[in-house]
Amino acid sequence: MKRLLLTPLALVALVCATIASAQTPTTSNVYILPMAGGMDQYLAGRLARERVLPVVTDPKTAGVVMTDRLGEAFEARLNQLVPPPAAESVDEKDDLKASAKENAVHPAFQSSARRGTFFLVDAKTRQVVWSGYFRPLKNPNPDSLDKQAAEIAKNLKTTFGR
Repeated sequence: MKRLLLTPLALVALVCATIASAQTPTTSNVYILPMAGGMDQYLAGRLARERVLPVVTDPKTAGVVMTDRLGEAFEARLNQLVPPPAAESVDEKDDLKASAKENAVHPAFQSSARRGTFFLVDAKTRQVVWSGYFRPLKNPNPDSLDKQAAEIAKNLKTTFGR
């Protein structure tokens, strides 16, 4: 019987590949919520043009949602766009409400100004599957917005191996 021997480097690569595949969004379609300065338009263009993730205009067909803010307002908007699966019992509904309270972002951390962090949230599980910080632009002109969208697309492409 032949044995398969893995070098330490091959073993590390195998573990990293397994972890990365576990964190890849369940579906590749992304719906992008409106963002400060029109960044959502630049991101949609870059993600589609560079074939990082297919961008959809119908949130119900999206596996992930991209946003630049998290918190109660985001949760409410996501629930409007993609209603969560109906809870089967009163206990499950109570668990969902308790979980939402525990995971809520304190109002002091919410803002209408862009903070530089972008998130991909799984539409079904509501878990953040990717986040990245990109320094907020001092002068959000079209060229700088497009350049930053390109950086975000490159980061996503590297992260998910697309």
